[in-house]
Amino acid sequence: MNGTDKGRAAIKTQFLTTKEKFHELLDSGGKGPNDDKASDDAAPKETAEDSLEEPQEKKFKVDPDEQERRKKQNSKRIRGQNKSRPHMKPTSYDNRRLCPSIIQERETKCVYGDKCKFIHDVAEYMALKPADVGEHCYLYDTFGKCHYGLSCRFARAHISADLKNLANEERVKAMEGRTPVRNSLDKDLQWRLRKKVVPFTASDAYMKTVFKGGHKAGEGWKKAATAENGKARRVCHFVEVSQENLALVKTIGPLTDADVIKLRQCEKKQCGNLPFRRICKRFGADITCGEMAMCTNLLQGQSSEWALLKRHESEDLFGVQVEGCFPDTMTRCAELLNNKIDVDFVDINSGCPIDLVYKKGGGCGLMTRTNKFEQIIRGMNSVLDVPLTVKIRTGVQEKANIAHKLIPEMKKWGVSMITLHGRSREQRYTKSADWDYINTCSQLASPIPLFGNGDILSYYDAMKARETEVSGIMLARGALIKPWVFTEIKERRDWDISSSERLDVLRDFTHYGLEHWGSDTQGLEKTRNFLLEWLSFMCRYIPVGLLEQVPQRINERPPYYMGRDYLESLMASQHVGDWIKISEMLLGPVPKNFNFLPKHKANAYK
Repeated sequence: MNGTDKGRAAIKTQFLTTKEKFHELLDSGGKGPNDDKASDDAAPKETAEDSLEEPQEKKFKVDPDEQERRKKQNSKRIRGQNKSRPHMKPTSYDNRRLCPSIIQERETKCVYGDKCKFIHDVAEYMALKPADVGEHCYLYDTFGKCHYGLSCRFARAHISADLKNLANEERVKAMEGRTPVRNSLDKDLQWRLRKKVVPFTASDAYMKTVFKGGHKAGEGWKKAATAENGKARRVCHFVEVSQENLALVKTIGPLTDADVIKLRQCEKKQCGNLPFRRICKRFGADITCGEMAMCTNLLQGQSSEWALLKRHESEDLFGVQVEGCFPDTMTRCAELLNNKIDVDFVDINSGCPIDLVYKKGGGCGLMTRTNKFEQIIRGMNSVLDVPLTVKIRTGVQEKANIAHKLIPEMKKWGVSMITLHGRSREQRYTKSADWDYINTCSQLASPIPLFGNGDILSYYDAMKARETEVSGIMLARGALIKPWVFTEIKERRDWDISSSERLDVLRDFTHYGLEHWGSDTQGLEKTRNFLLEWLSFMCRYIPVGLLEQVPQRINERPPYYMGRDYLESLMASQHVGDWIKISEMLLGPVPKNFNFLPKHKANAYK
């Protein structure tokens, strides 16, 4: 492979192959005629039998329907994105569910009586329930008791012969008092938010100073509730910080080391989502931030939006990210978060490029609405006891950067830290991030810490970023492609991680997912859906041992190549059918009515 081919990653010649041979290998389950293609100097190849356990090996049988689907896909490559992807609810895979009163083994009868829509006959439910996925239940092994009881897809590990849910009392006692996940929405607060009886005294006082006379506090809330209620793709970011460069802040102005020590005493709550952030923390991420939440949805008490604020106990420095376009709604939201959740900082996402958000005046739109932006920042700062940070892009148009004009103003408004993505909204993720411009902006931001973001996929990229005057770096896509990048940065090395090690990382993610979303059919399929979304990024990773030139660049496309074992080849596939095979190794077979539509049409599973 010629390393100068634009946009193509340089891979050692002995591993390169054609599209037809690549898919032939995957369709054959790793036992095709191409098994002996690796060169003599390559590492000894593992067979599918060597790298996988016996139950997983059976997943590699040839599927005629899959071969036909792949043939149709390869005949004409589909381009573009699947916009407005339909959402398949996890409940669609489990229409006949057991009543919670039975699952929780309550002594009292179901309060709904004959009107209950769930099954009460255990024998009937067990006859309808899908087969168990595995012999061991992660929740039972970790906490001593699985609260999903008979509905758990690993129930044989903790269900007795008389269909009673067992408990390991010693383990249960050891876990008493622990709260692994925080920042949940309690029912009382949700009711008060929906009835609009939660007081916002500090926010209303601030709004009176902004709108003297004519504007009624709360008016923007009603407008924003209509404007921002639509669903948008969440953005989650992960930050790796150089300890020697770290300088964070009080509520207003630059952070100091004393503030950092104070913040780290707090214990507070994933791409990402919470299970994925746990993976990143395990690999060495210093700071984690929740997915973007719409401020109006939070103020309305929407459970799905509040779920984005949850924090795991492993996240020692954690922030939440909010989006909005009205000063009163954002200020009220900040006051609500300040009083009700455990958090180290609050981040305003004014870098979101999504049309739905931008056209309402939020996200990147705030960068061109400086009056509103100032009112939002000052208002949120006035009600927060934790630092307020802001994420921005270089600008809206490709060749019209405005961040350098905005940053000096933001210093006056009282932001504690700025994160700058080195691309404009118009660029999205095309072209390379402009780190020279990021460096210029970091000088303008001083003494406010500025974190740079864009194209960090390796230790080399991180070192190049540290040659600038940024205080730290933020990772997003790079962490999704290879979450072990944090370890590489911390240890200043390349990690040629094996396919079995990568499978172990995915297995840990499924364990965290089952803990977070549940081990019943609904939780299992939700975990699978998030796993497939993650695999759509991870398939872009090229193992270090296969590269002709190190490191891999984030915008380089991998050509078709054979891995050093079947599993490594399978993980390199950009076809969703192969991602489903990987998910079946960890979460069992997909339901008969399973449907997953990836972001890109080229990967569609039809």
